[in-house]
Amino acid sequence: MTTIRHVLFDADGVLQEIRGGFYTSARPLLGERAREILDLASERERPLLASDDDFLPVLADVLRHYDVDVQAADLFAAVWQNIATSAASLDLVRGLRDAGYGVHLGTNQVRRRADYMRAALPYDELFDVKLYSCDLGVAKPEAAFFQKAATRIGAEPGAILFIDDHSPNVESARATGMAAVRWRIDEGHDALLGRLAEYRVTPA
Repeated sequence: MTTIRHVLFDADGVLQEIRGGFYTSARPLLGERAREILDLASERERPLLASDDDFLPVLADVLRHYDVDVQAADLFAAVWQNIATSAASLDLVRGLRDAGYGVHLGTNQVRRRADYMRAALPYDELFDVKLYSCDLGVAKPEAAFFQKAATRIGAEPGAILFIDDHSPNVESARATGMAAVRWRIDEGHDALLGRLAEYRVTPA
């Protein structure tokens, strides 16, 4: 087993969550159609994850499609900007950094949300390398995301352990040579520590 020197963290589901949940947070604005509208919005959002294009006009089109009298900016703020970070996850990142590991962020985000995260969350100070899909021009689970990540980190893929809550992303990372584990916040951090220990990765 190659010695792990770097840990690459996904954001949503691993470091942060939408307060109250993705669909629930939209219900005050969208009512019972929240799930249907957000599912279409997410589908339309996906091509923008690897671009600089603004998501708000796309979101506005979705709202017009459903004839909903809600401003796209208000919905974006109520859902996409309604982020709660996990204190335990951030403490784990700090513990790994204190133990000598490189700690890095690898997340799929449209430009508007990436900019918000940079301004509102502590990730720029916490992580050594910040990898947003809109900057890289490619989104997970594409293999190129992980290949570019390794290049930006400056390490061979086998020296990097990736943590994500979606199986396709984990499988793609493994296919490019990274170690990878699937985990999400609601499993509890003891479960994550156990999975990291299998790769002999332990925080200080």
